[in-house]
Amino acid sequence: MNTLQKIFDWKTYIFTVLAVISFSSFIAVLFGQTIPGIILTFFKVAGEYVILGTVLIFAFTWFLRAKPHNRPKSYKIVPIDVFGKKSVIEEIRTEFKTHDVAWSFMKQYKKTYPLHNFALVSDLKNSDKPTIFRYI
Repeated sequence: MNTLQKIFDWKTYIFTVLAVISFSSFIAVLFGQTIPGIILTFFKVAGEYVILGTVLIFAFTWFLRAKPHNRPKSYKIVPIDVFGKKSVIEEIRTEFKTHDVAWSFMKQYKKTYPLHNFALVSDLKNSDKPTIFRYI
């Protein structure tokens, strides 16, 4: 009975239970909190760098492609008849200082004179010919 009592000693049983519980809690903490926390932190930081890099690449390419706009100082509306020739309509205003006002007048002229087309043109500094901005 003494040897049987030695095999099932409560001290050994307690030590085994504590070892199993502490090892299993260690494994649970390792795979449940530590490793996922490290991986999530890595991917969060990596994602931030990918987004920041994408924004910087976009800004850099936009900066390289952006050209300073050479905006004209005045715009003209040129009426064009059905045969494609420049024509003159005495009742309309043709000289404008801003693009938006000229475009608005040109749309109104198209409604008033449906047999004519209209071109919004301006002289740029670098070109010899007038540049057509809009055509309706």
